[in-house]
Amino acid sequence: MVIDTYDTLPKLLKRNFEKWGDSRTAQREKDLGIWQSFTWKDYFEKVKHFSLGLISMGLEPGDKICILGESKPEWIWAEMAVQAGRGTAIGIFTDCMPKEVKYYIEHSESKFIVAQDQEQVDKVLQIQDEIPLLKKIIYWDPKGLWNYSESNLASFDKVLELGREYEKQNPGVFEKNVEAGKGEDICLLCYSSGTTGLPKGAMTSHRELINVAKVSQKTDHYTDKEQYVAFLPPAWITDQTLAVAGSLYTGFAVNFLEKPETVMDNIREIGANILFFGPRNWESIMRTVQAKMSDTSRLKKFNYDLFMPVAYKMADLNLAKVTPSITWRVLYFIGEWLLYRNLRDKFGLTNVRVAITGGSSISPDMIRYFQAIGVNVKLAYGLSEGALVAGHFSDDVKPETTGVPTPGMDVRIATDGEVLVKGSNMFSGYYRNKEATEKKVIDGWYCTGDFGHIEEDGHLIVMDRMDDLRELTGGRKFSPQYIEIRLRFSQYIKEAIIIGGEDRDFVTAIINIDIENVGRWAEARRIPYTTFTDLSQRKEVIDLIAGEIKKVNRYLQEGTRIRRFANLHREFDADEAELTRTRKLRRTFVEERYKDLISALYGTAAEMIVEAPVTYRDGRKAVITTSLKINNLD
Repeated sequence: MVIDTYDTLPKLLKRNFEKWGDSRTAQREKDLGIWQSFTWKDYFEKVKHFSLGLISMGLEPGDKICILGESKPEWIWAEMAVQAGRGTAIGIFTDCMPKEVKYYIEHSESKFIVAQDQEQVDKVLQIQDEIPLLKKIIYWDPKGLWNYSESNLASFDKVLELGREYEKQNPGVFEKNVEAGKGEDICLLCYSSGTTGLPKGAMTSHRELINVAKVSQKTDHYTDKEQYVAFLPPAWITDQTLAVAGSLYTGFAVNFLEKPETVMDNIREIGANILFFGPRNWESIMRTVQAKMSDTSRLKKFNYDLFMPVAYKMADLNLAKVTPSITWRVLYFIGEWLLYRNLRDKFGLTNVRVAITGGSSISPDMIRYFQAIGVNVKLAYGLSEGALVAGHFSDDVKPETTGVPTPGMDVRIATDGEVLVKGSNMFSGYYRNKEATEKKVIDGWYCTGDFGHIEEDGHLIVMDRMDDLRELTGGRKFSPQYIEIRLRFSQYIKEAIIIGGEDRDFVTAIINIDIENVGRWAEARRIPYTTFTDLSQRKEVIDLIAGEIKKVNRYLQEGTRIRRFANLHREFDADEAELTRTRKLRRTFVEERYKDLISALYGTAAEMIVEAPVTYRDGRKAVITTSLKINNLD
């Protein structure tokens, strides 16, 4: 096979249809408790007729179309249909507010939007009068939309029907469009997370995505017989490299969840071999294990405490590429039967061969833990502007690093420590923002804004964002993110923001407790509470969190240890712009919003009065005045 013949994603789809047709499953979706399968023929025909339907409605080469929905087959079909018509797709996160949806549609100059259901359609209808360029709203889940009479609404099935009729009158148009596509065509606008301002649309070509798929297949040996579970939002560049380009290039099947809450059950049912979880997902699993172990029977706890040190020892030997002795192998074999396989099965990870994480930093302890129990978790470092820059490829895994540069990519470190990258996986510039492109791409090198260094063995270590590095009054620099990811290793801490620098002489922290695990801990000790706010300020919970912070402090240099902290009365929220849609902290925004609390942390007061909206267990809502405790650490 001469793969360069297939230089666009629709060409790969056509190749797979011709190769496998009805003989192999390309996609599955669990709907109403039943797995529905789609062969490569089904996939191809859905894309073909939807593309022709869009053309009959006015789609032209170069047009932009937004897609607003969860990870479902229709999302992928719509994207491929747009690209087959030589257009560009733009993904929008489902939890975006109407004003954010307006920004994406308006900035991308989209003529159509494909939305999942009534909730998403309502967002678009709310702002449609402010976007005159938008011509049509297409939805794929009709529930609740039967009585909508807006003339610009159309169902997914209706567009498919239009496409079938169009093909009868214009045979061969779809195939000609696919063949006319070129690898350098812009197939996707992937918007940045917006940690430093309004999201920017990174123009992504077919060639960029296919290059990443080639590298992944070569280094991690994906096969057309494997199963991938599509858990990530397709608006994120990462899932584009796996659920879209990876599947098309390699031929593995993509499985779509019934709902996010059933992810572990669905992974177990499918027997997933390839999995991508964000750091928060791995942290959630880890916290759940820790919480359950604290409440389990004495025998199970004894087994866990006995065999986890064995697992860590074996993981360290394997990561160091040292052959373990027969004694350690025997002990690990016993632990496998008594503990490790049960832990993997509990979370549907039994058949996972390659488990990737990325999108933000993850504690090395997290990777080491999962490697220890037999889950091959690896880190990948990528960007909206560069897809895959570096990673742990094959068996070259070092938990404390972000891996080696991807083949075809060059990485170097600027004099100020900024990570610079260039190569075959890079974007084609920012859409409608030449100034930002010229600012970020200098002499062919993209300035990532990340601070890091390269070790002697070629492994890249990314410490933090350049703008987020802090310097205390004594001149000592530290990385807030480095401390935060280690705090999140605790089962009781869901989120943390570290404060320091700017003429401050010590480090403080604002903590989000994990309401489920801390609530379970409190109930086991018969500590009464009513709301998140109430629980977070209980003395017992403050002492619990203080103990977790002290564990992290032991690994920090003198002068950068946390000396004061406060448990926040509410969780950080993406809808409040405190987090990006990929769950990264908007540090500058959060520090501005909580500047009074930060001032209290550096003052002498023992508490601070705030007003807090609360929702009670029976659904009632109210606003209460509460006192946030300012806590000292020894």
